[in-house]
Amino acid sequence: MAQSSEKDVQQESAASAADRTWTPTAEAKKKATTFRWIAVALWALAIAGEAVGIFWLLRQRVVTTEGGLERDPETGLLQEQVAASSFPQWAFITLLVLLVVIAALSITGSVLWKKANRLDPARKSDTFRFFVQNQLGAIIAIIAFVPLIILIFLNKDMDKGQKATAGIAGIVLAAIAAYFGADFTPASVEQYTADQSTVIQLLGQDEVTWVSGGSVYHVCDEVSDIQTGSEIMSGTTAEAVEAGKQRLTLKFASELRTCDLPVPENAEEITDALRQIQDGRTVTLPAPVWGEGVTAPAVVEDAAPAAD
Repeated sequence: MAQSSEKDVQQESAASAADRTWTPTAEAKKKATTFRWIAVALWALAIAGEAVGIFWLLRQRVVTTEGGLERDPETGLLQEQVAASSFPQWAFITLLVLLVVIAALSITGSVLWKKANRLDPARKSDTFRFFVQNQLGAIIAIIAFVPLIILIFLNKDMDKGQKATAGIAGIVLAAIAAYFGADFTPASVEQYTADQSTVIQLLGQDEVTWVSGGSVYHVCDEVSDIQTGSEIMSGTTAEAVEAGKQRLTLKFASELRTCDLPVPENAEEITDALRQIQDGRTVTLPAPVWGEGVTAPAVVEDAAPAAD
């Protein structure tokens, strides 16, 4: 009787957990905040470097011919001599170095920002915020480079060789910084919630295992993928994300078999749905279908339809 009561409590707890939206751990949120502040500081330095280039470096010039009036010896008339100037070589070299520094600051900031987004992602349903939060690194790279590149090509003191070299270098570095700043497979609260819901329904509780290497977490500790000699850790899906794991393994069915745990009959359907969700698509996550005589690890009722 006590055993049955304990099982009922576990199932009620699982049902309650499955209804929750995934949230990061306090430590993960703290790390994400720290990474974001450092990223913002690095981006601010990159934009400050751009300002130095625009308002000081590109204004440097060396006068090669003095202007003034000259007397034409053949006609005896006075002529206006236009002053000529050029962009100094030291400023040109400094400009190239500055472009590299801006790229390095922008890329480093973007790497940290994307790490923060893995630890504490945005909701995909909040379309504008989701886009800005995940592509902010690319946006900053464009802001930090494009005005400077335009003014390089418009600079009247540079010769054609200097413009071509600095301009092409700026375009290439801007493209590299924007590439590293963009997130092509951004994490989302919805993705992490789908993984968490799957784990709870398959195992009856939010508990997974992982090792230091790799980017996924597993449904049990007996699978070959984590028999690497490294320490095997266990915890909630949120703790796995805090440890740097990005998602639930898609090989959960074979892992369940390895660990002698029940496998749902529609495991392939669940795997396909998880794959699509992890790829950023919006699909319905199927509930596990258990075979005859198999006791479901977690009993989770469908929510009542929303009132009109």
